Amino acid sequence: MPPPAVRPVARRGVAGEAADRIRDAILAGELAAGTALKEVELASVLGVSRGSVREGLVVLESEGLVVSEWHRGTWVRELTPEDVDELYTLRTSLDVLAMRTAAAKASDLGPIDEVVRAMKDARTDAERVALDMRFHDAVYAATGHRRLREAWRAIRCQVHLFLLARVADDPSYQDIVVPEHAGLAAVLRTGDPAAAGCAAEEHLRGSYVKLVEKR
Repeated sequence: MPPPAVRPVARRGVAGEAADRIRDAILAGELAAGTALKEVELASVLGVSRGSVREGLVVLESEGLVVSEWHRGTWVRELTPEDVDELYTLRTSLDVLAMRTAAAKASDLGPIDEVVRAMKDARTDAERVALDMRFHDAVYAATGHRRLREAWRAIRCQVHLFLLARVADDPSYQDIVVPEHAGLAAVLRTGDPAAAGCAAEEHLRGSYVKLVEKR
């Protein structure tokens, strides 16, 4: 039987790398919300073609990190009050389920504890936010729930933007990030799903209130 008549998949190539570099800059806080993303400038900095940059920006738009409008260009997404509310309510539903499921599984919490330890050595808010995200990645991984992890990945980049906006000009974040996440890890170790769900809800409510107070 002859092989099926399908075309080979395209290699990821430079467009994927361009998306990675721009994503990293956004999530590191180097490209702030509202920053215009000009293809010519980015192509020059990255050493790639404008077409590769354009394709990379399409990927980032699908992730919710950038906004593109005809005749207006492309820029780093600025979270509107509606964005904040929707991300908060959706993430709360997912995180409560993730914490409850991880607690019930009572699986190895080593990766979660490792992130908490790393948080103690973080020097900048961007590093702390990145570790904050890694902590929750580890919680979702501990659930063993494939579709729940996929749902988290679908909003992960926008949640990262949410956290960057939440910590901006807020010196209290560096003081609470370690004890708050150490507390979440401790609740998981109890194996009590109800307590873990409540802890997740309270944790997220604090971030939401902080961000709303700034607007």
